[in-house]
Amino acid sequence: MSDNQKGNLQSVKVITIAVGGATCSGKTTLAKHLRSCLYDSFIIHQDDFAPPQELVPVHPQYNVQDWDDAPGAIDWPRFVDFLEHIKRSGVLPSTHKSHDHLNENKQVPVAESITAHWRRESERISKEHQEKHGARLVWAIVDGFLMYWNKACFCFIVLLPFRPERLHLTVHQKAIDQLDIRVFLRVPHDVLKQRRHERHGYHTAVQSDPEGTLWRDPPEYWEQIVYPAYFRAHTDLFEGGDVEHGKPTDKVPELLLFEGLQTNMESTLTVVMEKVIEVT
Repeated sequence: MSDNQKGNLQSVKVITIAVGGATCSGKTTLAKHLRSCLYDSFIIHQDDFAPPQELVPVHPQYNVQDWDDAPGAIDWPRFVDFLEHIKRSGVLPSTHKSHDHLNENKQVPVAESITAHWRRESERISKEHQEKHGARLVWAIVDGFLMYWNKACFCFIVLLPFRPERLHLTVHQKAIDQLDIRVFLRVPHDVLKQRRHERHGYHTAVQSDPEGTLWRDPPEYWEQIVYPAYFRAHTDLFEGGDVEHGKPTDKVPELLLFEGLQTNMESTLTVVMEKVIEVT
């Protein structure tokens, strides 16, 4: 069956579940547990939409490649086009490639009984939907460190006459609009820093090699590049610009905020799955 046949608008309903947060906040771990719980589901990693290494901008002050600054960290038009395709079709394109399998992912287990319960529940709902509407029910889980980069964070650029920057602003809001359930994992600075330093690197795309290459942080990269970029990209997401402690603003409606050290993975998974079932 072709993508077009599978993606007929009358034959599929897609629920998108976004999991955002800083690097090393547990996004991919939660996403993989959600995939295990959901009957007909798959994961989209926002990292797979970073530009090839050769095209990553160089930081003007520190003279190193900047993989984290929101405007250049993601190929936003390609990311939005991909999400729109998923919402229409419920199918991962055959040309889509991910580097996630090459990256380290610390195991945070949950009880098998929890996974099994939600798997049965989602299968029941999926089959009921098929019988009632004659359509597949698909859950697409999207994880990324810039899931909610809000256009308000970028509004100062609008004063400049460069069309590409305005394009970034426009397509980014389109990305948020594709997300049905919005989750954010907030973890304290020192914990994030320690986890990042314990990682051996990240596999990234290069134009000449489909398997990509391994990126390792240069000295001081966390302090100079990673955390400042995370802070800038999320200032308007929290009251008073308090990224570390503030309550969510209305910039991203119905955001589910989890404090990473106050709730364990099983509790977080249960709350998110309850929301998934409610929305479905």
